[in-house]
Amino acid sequence: MPTTFVRQLFSPRMLVAFLMGFACGVPLLLTGSVLQAWMTEEGVDLTVIGLYSLVGLPYTLKFLWAPVFDRFTLPLFGRRRGWMLVTQVCLIVGLIGLGLTDPARSPWVVAGVAFLVTFLSASQDIVIDAYRREDLRDNELGLGSSLYVNGYRLGMLLAGSGGLILADHFSFAQVYLMMAATLLVGVVTTLSCREPALTRGTPRTFREAVVEPFTDYFRRDHALALLLFILLYKLGDQMASTMTTPFYLDLGFTKTQIGAVAKLFGFWSAIAGGLLGGAILMRIGIVRSLWAFGILQGAAILSFTALALAGNTVVGLAVAIALEQFTSGMGTAAYVAYMASLTNRRFTATQYALLSSCMGVPRVIIAAPAGWLADLLGWPLFFVGCTLIALPGLALLPLVGRQYRRDVQ
Repeated sequence: MPTTFVRQLFSPRMLVAFLMGFACGVPLLLTGSVLQAWMTEEGVDLTVIGLYSLVGLPYTLKFLWAPVFDRFTLPLFGRRRGWMLVTQVCLIVGLIGLGLTDPARSPWVVAGVAFLVTFLSASQDIVIDAYRREDLRDNELGLGSSLYVNGYRLGMLLAGSGGLILADHFSFAQVYLMMAATLLVGVVTTLSCREPALTRGTPRTFREAVVEPFTDYFRRDHALALLLFILLYKLGDQMASTMTTPFYLDLGFTKTQIGAVAKLFGFWSAIAGGLLGGAILMRIGIVRSLWAFGILQGAAILSFTALALAGNTVVGLAVAIALEQFTSGMGTAAYVAYMASLTNRRFTATQYALLSSCMGVPRVIIAAPAGWLADLLGWPLFFVGCTLIALPGLALLPLVGRQYRRDVQ
């Protein structure tokens, strides 16, 4: 197994998965925290800045235009690589354009360009997710997904933390130009990688591309229960992570302590968890990994309860962040691999976009009541509650496992 793992880890397909993850991760925070920092510096009203969260809507609605990428093939580079190249080049131009805007004078122009960038970024996600599903064999989905997620995290780190650090030394326009240049990594990867084999029965009409992906998915047994599992599997983990920053500040940690520990222990723990999760996935398969990682990520939330009881201790902070991020990285690897396994290769772009949109729903919904629950219960009981909220997702795993084994037979 170690030899097989090392051979697959350093295979060209895995390198492509990692680099494409990086290309998808870079744009996300450039229309989020980095753009908010720029607008704050330019004196834009806080109400306007708050409304800018709406520019992220394409990430949750991307299934609406995903059928275009299943139906149409561009003249050059093939069905997946052609669209990848177009979205990547347009995204580079969009980021350069965003850097040339003026938030102080024309905040709504900035909003329009930022919305275009998120649309192009979500489109890139659609095509790259489809490419990864079609390029990797079923037994490679776990490791490929973990490398993609780790590449995504690295791209977010470069754009988020790196972008803000660079903004202390360069203008924001120059920062956006530099970040646009990093996306050439995706362009070079697209030009260098192979086109996946075209699956027989791909849509020949737009109606087939729009309607059949959904009818194909919902014809399967327990289709709604599987969607419910996707909604619930990481719900407890997501609810806990939503409130971690207020929790740390409430315990008296400084922003410097939080930032340093989160970056040092959190980021690298998530990377290590993703890699180990991918290796274990190869060994024990997707369903058993969902069980093991789901239990671990639920139990790791209790480290925050322990920290709440222990109080202000940097060692406790480091342990809590490391445990939560490590197990979350493992859980995400299995989670993403499972979603990919649910898709029909005839409609990969549309079905994966639908499932990944469902994955993002809990993040949006739980943000509102999480703070109220924490205030009502207190921090120790709040995190115990987050652990208990993970149980319904685990309760669906016997059904998920039976259906998965039936589908792969």
